[in-house]
Amino acid sequence: MSGGISRRAFIGAAGVGVVGATAWAVGDLVTTRASTAVSDNLRAIMRGQVALPGDPGFETASRAWSTAVTQQVRAVVELADADDAAALVRYARREGLTLSVQPSGHGASDDLEGVILVRTSKLDAVRLDPVARTARVGAGVQWGRVLAEAGPHGLTGLAGSSAVVNVTGFCLGGGLSWFGRKHGWAADSVTAFDIVDADGQPGRITAASDPDLFWALRGGGGDFALVTAVEIDLHPAPAVFGGQMIWPGTAAPAVMTAFRDVTADAPDELTVWLQQFQPPGSPDALTSVLIAYLGEEARGRALLSRFDSIPGRLQDTRRMRAIADLGEIATEPTDPSPEIFASELLTGIDDHAAEALLQPITPLLAMEIRHLGGAFTRPSDSAAGQLTAPYCLVEVGLVTTPESRAAIETRRQQYRDALRPVLADRSPFTFLTPGDTAARAFTPAALTRLRAIKRNRDPHTVIRANYPVLA
Repeated sequence: MSGGISRRAFIGAAGVGVVGATAWAVGDLVTTRASTAVSDNLRAIMRGQVALPGDPGFETASRAWSTAVTQQVRAVVELADADDAAALVRYARREGLTLSVQPSGHGASDDLEGVILVRTSKLDAVRLDPVARTARVGAGVQWGRVLAEAGPHGLTGLAGSSAVVNVTGFCLGGGLSWFGRKHGWAADSVTAFDIVDADGQPGRITAASDPDLFWALRGGGGDFALVTAVEIDLHPAPAVFGGQMIWPGTAAPAVMTAFRDVTADAPDELTVWLQQFQPPGSPDALTSVLIAYLGEEARGRALLSRFDSIPGRLQDTRRMRAIADLGEIATEPTDPSPEIFASELLTGIDDHAAEALLQPITPLLAMEIRHLGGAFTRPSDSAAGQLTAPYCLVEVGLVTTPESRAAIETRRQQYRDALRPVLADRSPFTFLTPGDTAARAFTPAALTRLRAIKRNRDPHTVIRANYPVLA
């Protein structure tokens, strides 16, 4: 069976598409003289577009990708270029203001009140060198474009499951890729950053030029500088086999058993995720396995043969794939929606954990277990660091009412309670959710070092991440 079953389709079918951000009182931010002066001065110094509360389109401009998150920001600035970025940082430093760079709205924390929100979509240059296997990518570029340009050369960047995620933000947060088991964090493949520092000075940061800042930017979040471009290594991908297999929820125990068996000795080229998802309005859950394999189809099918003996399969989209089609494996939504994410790292899946994970997921939309291991377990000279936990649990919910938000958090807490013996007490930075702090993403030693770098490089908090390290 092919086509038709996907989280993207379920959200659309349920009528839960783009939801406008919650309206809020304009007067709270712009009625004072000081605020008016800030607004006027922003427009005077910027060549890019400035949106202020009360302006047509401000709600859309300030919206997070998750429309369940409200962002009560002072203004939204769309940078025209790197010079605009430097002018904005100098202005913020002089006026005692704070900037938060959020290219496409992913990873929002709903804790940006009074902050100037910075968008980077105009910084959209991509320069690919297929011989050197490198790419220089502007801060506004999404992964889909890099994959489309790299794929014809038999190369790939370390993209995640969605083509609409921003490359720079993904790398600043570490970045769990389909090919991370082979090549590590996306941040590990960054070789240079073009930045504007907290004093408004532009620079190019490498391991040789500024080891501390380079280390912090690779996986430590966007707290340390305004990044205008990244340079990344590309990796060989002459053949990619991938797709999704879906069964009725009744097959979940057999799928879980096969998943544990396959991931126990999977080669680093193979990434397998297990997912349970509950279509909105449906009484029945579905169980699926998503895979990406850096290799040919015959070998990929052989590695996954344990799943072929499970009866009742409803869909199988596995096939050889162009690198540009990686986003179609998970079929995640590509437009803003009220999805919220949470995650936990797991030290293993024993029988007790497997039983807990197979319980009904309601009121969640999806529960996903991502196999890590491989290169993630090796030393990493980045703030993201070595990741020894072999699995990452990701919980996805749709927030349509305050009651639904509370129910989702209750279910998440039930998972935490049941899985406590195998919880690793960390979460990848890019999966932090409102209510979390950056401390969840790092080892104690890495967090201490990040905080020292932040205090040294930006003592006035001119620049802050969605999840700042000092919070």
